[in-house]
Amino acid sequence: MVEINSRKAAIIGCGFVGSASAFALMESHLFSEIVLIDADRNRAEGEALDISHGLPFSKPMQIYAGSYEDISDAAVVIVTAGAGQKPGETRLDLVKKNVAIFKSIIPEIVKYNKDGILLVVANPVDILTYVAKQLSGFPSNRVFGSGTVLDTARLKYLLGEHLGVDSRSIHAFIIGEHGDSEIAAWSSANVSGVPLHKFCEMRGHYQHQRAMREIADGVKNSAYEIIEKKKATYYGIAMSVKRICEAIVRDEKSVLPVSSIQTGEEINGVALSMPAIVGKHGVEGQVPIELNDKEKAALKQSADTLKSVIGDVLND
Repeated sequence: MVEINSRKAAIIGCGFVGSASAFALMESHLFSEIVLIDADRNRAEGEALDISHGLPFSKPMQIYAGSYEDISDAAVVIVTAGAGQKPGETRLDLVKKNVAIFKSIIPEIVKYNKDGILLVVANPVDILTYVAKQLSGFPSNRVFGSGTVLDTARLKYLLGEHLGVDSRSIHAFIIGEHGDSEIAAWSSANVSGVPLHKFCEMRGHYQHQRAMREIADGVKNSAYEIIEKKKATYYGIAMSVKRICEAIVRDEKSVLPVSSIQTGEEINGVALSMPAIVGKHGVEGQVPIELNDKEKAALKQSADTLKSVIGDVLND
């Protein structure tokens, strides 16, 4: 039996997201070893070399191209491989192409690594997290997706800009699907404990409904806007991957809106994002935040949307 190395990560897929994630992780100093795997071995070797040349300005570590045999002792296996989202294409449009890719990748991961955490980043992340759980047979706590960690960061950024306050002082979540049916959980949002509406009025903002609608739409459309302007998004998600890995490697017990299999009374048998405690064992528990009736209904609808897609995929 191979002993897991808590300072080793594997990244499957060296496109824009995989390589940006590798760079962010190198800069984070979380890992002493990162192995990059891609169907195009030259691409993986090129990315590893390029990043390695910056190590004299960072901290000593190994970053290299490898094969699935090299992931056997990786604590975290990050899957970014998949077809990218094209302009005008929704995340759900990607599903069939990327499920087929996962059917070849996940069995290879399981063949060599049975004890690490499987972090799914490829889109549509909720569907692929569910598929990865089914294909891997891993316990649910060790298979989860980046979910709405980035969407939540986008929400905090836009709210910070709107209110003229440090975005790190804002406590708010995007929940549900990482995609068009996502929900801004306004009813539990606050700025350092001050309810959001009250803080808005302190800063001279009174058009709450309009502002909430505009900011939620801004979050939802961020990826589409970036893809239209520069063809792909990768820096924000790379920083999100780094943040999730921090919580795992340091056993932080951080509350992050990762995508995991839900087992509640209202919503179960589907992967979507809700705040969860993340530590060295992966998802260690869900955090039940306050939602109003409208948000609860929207969350149920988001879950139903994802379930219908899962049904279509599994029945193919």
